[in-house]
Order: sequence, then C-alpha cells, then structure tokens
Amino acid sequence: MASGVNIDLSGRGALVTGAGRGIGRATALKLAAAGAKVIVNYNSSQSAAEEVVEAITSAGGEARLYQADVSKSEEVDAMINVLAKEWGAVDILVNNAGITRDNLMMRMSSDEWDAVIDTNLRSVYYCTRAVLRTMLRNRWGRIISVSSVVGLTGNAGQANYAAAKAGIIGFTKSIAREVGSRNITANAIAPGFIETDITASLPAEVKEAMLKGIPMGHYGQPDDVANIALFLASDLASYVTGQVINADGGMVMY
Repeated sequence: MASGVNIDLSGRGALVTGAGRGIGRATALKLAAAGAKVIVNYNSSQSAAEEVVEAITSAGGEARLYQADVSKSEEVDAMINVLAKEWGAVDILVNNAGITRDNLMMRMSSDEWDAVIDTNLRSVYYCTRAVLRTMLRNRWGRIISVSSVVGLTGNAGQANYAAAKAGIIGFTKSIAREVGSRNITANAIAPGFIETDITASLPAEVKEAMLKGIPMGHYGQPDDVANIALFLASDLASYVTGQVINADGGMVMY
C-alpha cells in the first residue's frame, strides 16, 4: 500500500474461506494485521489452518478456527449462525475456497465437473447468501470473491474451473447491483499465475510456457492478491463495486 496510508479494520469481523493455505492464508493474515477479527475457515487442511490462527494470535490479533465444507449449504448456515452468536456480524466475506480437477472435456467426468462447480462457485452463493441479511441490516459490507484470469480467457483442460471462475464474475456484478444502495460492495479478484499449492503441481513445461506470457517476467505471490483484498475490504475502496481486478503481472489486458 502507499506510504502513509493506514488501513484500520478494527471492530470488523471477517470470514475467509479456504484460509489454511496460499491466497486465503495471506488474506487472513493481512486482514488480521489491519485489526479485523478473522474467522479462518477450512475443510480438510486443519493443521495448516491452525498455523494461520496461531500466527494471527501470536501477533496480537484475533482469530478463530472453523471447519466447514462451504459447498454444503447446511454447513455454511451452521457456521454463520454460530459466529453470529459468539463473534457478531461477518462484515467482510472473502470467498476464496477453490479446487481444481483438470481434464480435457472429452475425458472430464461428471464428478470432476461437479466437484469444481460446487467448491468454487456454489460456495460463493451459499456464503454470500448467509452473510448478506446482516450486512443489509447494518448497511455495511464487503464481499470479495477470488476468481481467476482463466474465468476471463478460458483454458484448455479447465472447462470446469473456467466456468466456475467466470460464474463468480457474473455473480459479483449482479450482487453489486442489488446491494450497492446499502453501502455494500461486491468485487472480484482475478489472479494470474500465483505460486500456491495448486500451481506447484503443474508440469515444469506448463510453468515455463505461462511465464513467457507474463510481461512482468515473474510469477505472483499470495500477498499480491491479499493486498488487493485488503484494499477492497477497507474504506479506501468504498466507491469501488462490481469490479474485477486482475493480479496477473499483465497476462490479460483489455
């Protein structure tokens, strides 16, 4: 952030889904450092999520661990109900949970399609729906969803992932139009090639080919996305809504 700019999220409650690793972890740490109380959501990566909570609390912040499969509406609703009673409102929602099940369309199974759509897109609907009523009542809220440049350009072997990430963009713009008058913003971040656990499994030749398409000449880091999420969560972005902000080193330009 610019020198001299202080982002203060004190008193705000933030929920970051898939917060145990990568972009989710970096975002949880950034929001907590700015003063937000952070709910670190995870599905299966318990030890990694516990480390995020420990990092936040040891630095003097507030964090709580919560396990929930955000692709299931009943688990999302139960999580939000518990948090509302024990921690108060979720003012900032970061929809970050995501998986890949890459395959060429002719080989892609229904299970591979459904798993990605459920985790990457359906979860955004469930989580947003669960927190929106309180945001509307409080007339303040930040909904930040992690999409991808693949949702803008498509990618061979990732029809399921691209469809989910493109869906997030359409969802975000629609929500922004619905709730803007209540001082609630909805924005999406479209990362490019960010060095995370997901991208680490890609073949070396794929990584090299992608690097050639990045004008800045290097891969991104989780903090590059988390910094944008922090901005969008703050009052500095109070007049920014319905937008897709690329964090891709120039991979995709319009």
